[in-house]
Order: sequence, then structure tokens, then C-alpha cells
Amino acid sequence: MKFLLNTVAMSLTALSVFSAPLTQAEVVPSVSFNEPSIQAHKVSSSAVSNLQAGQHTKQDTNWKNVPTQFIRAGDVNFAYREYGQQNAGTPVIFLNHLAAVLDNWDPRIIDGIAAKHHVVVFDNRGVGASTGKPARSIEQMADDAIAFIQAKGFKQVDLFGFSMGGMISQEIALKQPNLVRKMILSGTGPAGGTGISTVGRISNWDLVRGMVTGQDPKVYLFFTRTENGKAAAKQFIQRINERTENRDKEITISAYRAQLKALKKWGSKKPSDLSVIQQPVLVANGDHDRMVPTVNTYDLAKRLPNSSLVIYPDAGHGGIFQSHEDFVKQSLTFLAK
Repeated sequence: MKFLLNTVAMSLTALSVFSAPLTQAEVVPSVSFNEPSIQAHKVSSSAVSNLQAGQHTKQDTNWKNVPTQFIRAGDVNFAYREYGQQNAGTPVIFLNHLAAVLDNWDPRIIDGIAAKHHVVVFDNRGVGASTGKPARSIEQMADDAIAFIQAKGFKQVDLFGFSMGGMISQEIALKQPNLVRKMILSGTGPAGGTGISTVGRISNWDLVRGMVTGQDPKVYLFFTRTENGKAAAKQFIQRINERTENRDKEITISAYRAQLKALKKWGSKKPSDLSVIQQPVLVANGDHDRMVPTVNTYDLAKRLPNSSLVIYPDAGHGGIFQSHEDFVKQSLTFLAK
């Protein structure tokens, strides 16, 4: 991320996605849905739950020390981390967000899910320590994820997709429905969704904002600027930096630009028929997502015939990180059904 901050300013003029300033409509559309299935929780952002806090006494491996491994799938050596194999059931595959590498995942969420499940987290092609030329479409990222899953020998998996990872998850379920048992989708939306084609503008704007203020851009991208949001942002940044040894490689500017192009295409394409996705899906977000506007979360839940919806108040794109204790509980309950 430091490399990205130091180079993105010089590259902004070359990016078509940053050709115009943000309008008020692009920041966040108003949301006035009143859905009975919505569960909005006011959750403390303090210490991790007893379950999460106690798990490290039961097992030595956690997100701070799990080793990075590699596996060949097609023309790519995928970097990944895996633990929780002692837990029975379907493996959970984590799919990451724009500009993210392995170390951008919240340890409280990964460790929380790994307490009960076998979890696998990997870098997309050309991102972090994975080799290959970065994918330029969400569809290609889905194909790569399928190749990775098959290389690992998994016959069926649960998908956990955050932001861009949620878009990849949808494509996987459409391409290989028998491969997917359940999905958890957060901070994401359907193809052609409101504001998705302009994610690059918001992302680049806050990258520069972070460079000017000396803050990690995720402070602005993932969290509200309320007191609760600011406190949650500070705690989140501390958590993702808990791992101090054998950290992943940072994303390159070329990989970041390729992902922006993929998101622009995804946001401009014709919506897919998501009614064919019959798997149970847990859909979550904060009530004030600037990156992938929250209206998309409601739309996605409506389009998926077997979905449940969780909306966190006073929260943004990273609402699941702000309310990680409750979200882990929600996820474990959902996966156990």
C-alpha cells in the first residue's frame, strides 16, 4: 500500500476512471428500504468476543503466524494461507477486495471463522506474491479462483467475498454452481450496480487523501467519519498490522490499474440473472458505504432468492470490520445451518 500511495498520484492523469470529480450522487445514494429481513445491530467495537479471544489457547496457528504457501494452477503460482484443517465441514475460501493482498484481511474475522472452519485465503494472479499477469476482468478472476480451488482438490466450498471478492464469488456461483455450497458477500453488489463503475474515482481520491494526511486510505474508504467510525478505523489498521513477519508483497500499480478496469467493466455490464443462484447467501454491509453504495447491498439481497441480509448502522464499506464480533457470530451461525 505504501508503494501504491507513492505512485498513484503520478498515474491518476492516465486513468480514465479519474477523469472527473465526484458528484454528490456518486458518494452514496440515499437508501430508504424497509425490509423485514434486515438485521441492524449496534455493536461495540471494543475487544474481540470470548470465542475469538479464547481460540488461541486451543491452537497454535493463527493469522499472525500461519505460513504463506504456493500452489500451481495453470500458468500461475498462487500464494495462499490455510489453517483450521482440524475442523470438519466445507472449506471456506476468502476472496479479497480491490488493491488487497493477504495481509489486508482482518485477523479477527479470519481467526474467528477458522475457530470452527477450515479456511483458505489466496492472492489473485499478479497480486501480492502470486505470479502471472493481473486479470483485467471479474470473470477472469473467477476462472482463476476456480482453478485455484480445483488445484487444492476441493469438491465443494463456501465462498467469503468482500467487495470485489463478492463480485468474483457471484461469477463463480454462476459458472460452477455445484462447486459452491454457501456464500457470504459483504460490501458488494450485482453487475451493473449503482456507482460500481466509478469505484476507481473514489478509491483514487482517497488514496491521495491518505497520502496528504499520512493516513491509510482504508480509514476513509472503509469507515464513516463519525466518532465510532474513526475509532473503528484506528483499531482495524492496528489489527491488519499485527503480523510483523513474513508479510505479503504489496500490490503493484499495474495490478491496481488492471483491477480498476475490471471493476469499471463489471459496473457497466448488463446485470446477470442471479435468480439461478439457489445457494444460501448471507449479504452484509454498513449503512453508509461510499465505495460500493449500500443501495447495491439491498438490490443484491433482493436478486438472490435464498439470501439473508445484515446491515450495520453508522458503518461504511468495512462495516463487517467495525462490527467484527457480531459479524463472526452471524457468519458462524449461517455456515452451521
